[in-house]
Amino acid sequence: MKVAEAVGRALTAAGVGHVFGVVGSGNFHLTNAMVAAGSRFVAARHEGGAATMADAYARMSGTVAALSVHQGCGLTNAVTGIAEAAKSRTPLIVLAAEVTEPTSNFHVDQDALAHAVGAVTARITSARDAAGQAGDAVRRALYERRTVLLNVPLPVQLLDVPEGPPPVTAPPIAPAAVEPSAADVTALTGVLEGARRPVFVAGRGARPPGCRDALAALAERYGALLATSAVARGLFHGDPWSLDVSGGFSSPLAAELIQGADVIVGWGCALNMWTTRHGRLIGPRTTVVQVDDDASALGVHRDVSLGVTGDVELTARRALETAGAPRRGYRTTDLAAAVAARVRWRDVPYEDTGDRERIDPRTLSIALDDILPDERVVGVDSGNFMGYPSMYLSVPDHYGFCFTQAFQSVGLGLATTIGAALARPDRLPVAALGDGGALMGAAEFDTVRRLGLPMVVVVYNDDAYGAEVHHFGPAGHPLDTVEFPPTDIAAVARGHGFEAVTVRTPADLKAVEDWVAGPRSAPLLVDAKVVRDRGAWWLEEAFRGH
Repeated sequence: MKVAEAVGRALTAAGVGHVFGVVGSGNFHLTNAMVAAGSRFVAARHEGGAATMADAYARMSGTVAALSVHQGCGLTNAVTGIAEAAKSRTPLIVLAAEVTEPTSNFHVDQDALAHAVGAVTARITSARDAAGQAGDAVRRALYERRTVLLNVPLPVQLLDVPEGPPPVTAPPIAPAAVEPSAADVTALTGVLEGARRPVFVAGRGARPPGCRDALAALAERYGALLATSAVARGLFHGDPWSLDVSGGFSSPLAAELIQGADVIVGWGCALNMWTTRHGRLIGPRTTVVQVDDDASALGVHRDVSLGVTGDVELTARRALETAGAPRRGYRTTDLAAAVAARVRWRDVPYEDTGDRERIDPRTLSIALDDILPDERVVGVDSGNFMGYPSMYLSVPDHYGFCFTQAFQSVGLGLATTIGAALARPDRLPVAALGDGGALMGAAEFDTVRRLGLPMVVVVYNDDAYGAEVHHFGPAGHPLDTVEFPPTDIAAVARGHGFEAVTVRTPADLKAVEDWVAGPRSAPLLVDAKVVRDRGAWWLEEAFRGH
């Protein structure tokens, strides 16, 4: 057995069931070995798309995924997707062939490249240790929540593994959940006992099974309102005290209630500038608590009154065990009625600015929310439009929304939704893109069609990079560099085997209703010509972060 085969077998045996990539000479044998061992290979049309598919699959499946790339240029093509995964602490193995001769045209410093975007590195160094080193990489990715570049030098791939019993590789054993200290639990319950208007904000660390129920029970005991960061959207879907997302996407009522909190507890949540609107959602006398199983994450983005090192579910359950009598907290009858009537963006009144040529994105999004099945998984690209699908399209739970926005890169949305669709095949995948992102990622239209995904791709098409238009336009700057002639994206999609419809008015959405009714034999693209008269409500907030 060659090292390439041993590495592929070991990765599959360690629990890597899906590998995404573009195969070249350097990763040919590695990828085929994984397929032969039982992993599913998903061929993308570009390594950048493959990286984001793998990232999204890992997020939505709760498992580690792999990206397989050719040495040098295959890796550089994937760097943006790898950066997004690394910044999001996605458990991902980047399986990369590697040349060792500096004179090779494929030579780059692959370690430096990975470190530059926040990934960590490992290397297969010998035939004897190959399987063990591959298993160690999976263990690190999964339980340290890291994106790991596993370099496999070409000369090492060709070595023969020593004869003898094959190395035993199995899925790594999960470490024990981090138990909070008794003192920290006492301090947390002490803060909650004194709270009159508590708000819980749950983040990525609250997505594992069991966390939702534990947090909801503790919130009920203390009368806390519930919110999430954008990446955890849907966690409290259906709870009558849910405010949906905290941060730039918050509705006016949600923002008002979060600002009015006297205690905010971040559960597995970074409480960064996006989730707190640069701190403006936190009152000057608000007590801020952060709970995270990684002590180094506490207080990184803002000072906290109390930092608790512990697993989210365990900490919530320990606090509930020591909690006092139930308290009303923020949960009054009047507030319940207000939350039910006004916390969703679709319930906030607006002036429809659509006409015969262009549809208002709010009108479009509300109509799609009503037309599309409730069991959906929504992937969103970056751009001026992104708040509309993120907040107007409801999702059934935290596995219904895939938000690859840690790097704020345009062009990842379609690949995001492909990866999410493969992880959640029981749901209708909905990709929400701007025209810029749709055309950047258009190569993966072929992947959607080839995989037979019953996907709806909605393009919020304003013929521009709308964020830049609305950011720089009011100051009188020339906009020729960020505006484009109209593109018939529906025609582009048809060329890839999609059904497609151009939407200018609500009446044009009848074609979407017909597609949903069946048989859905081909994916559907909606080229929605949206009004371009104003920037999205969250845009000013976004540019504060630059």
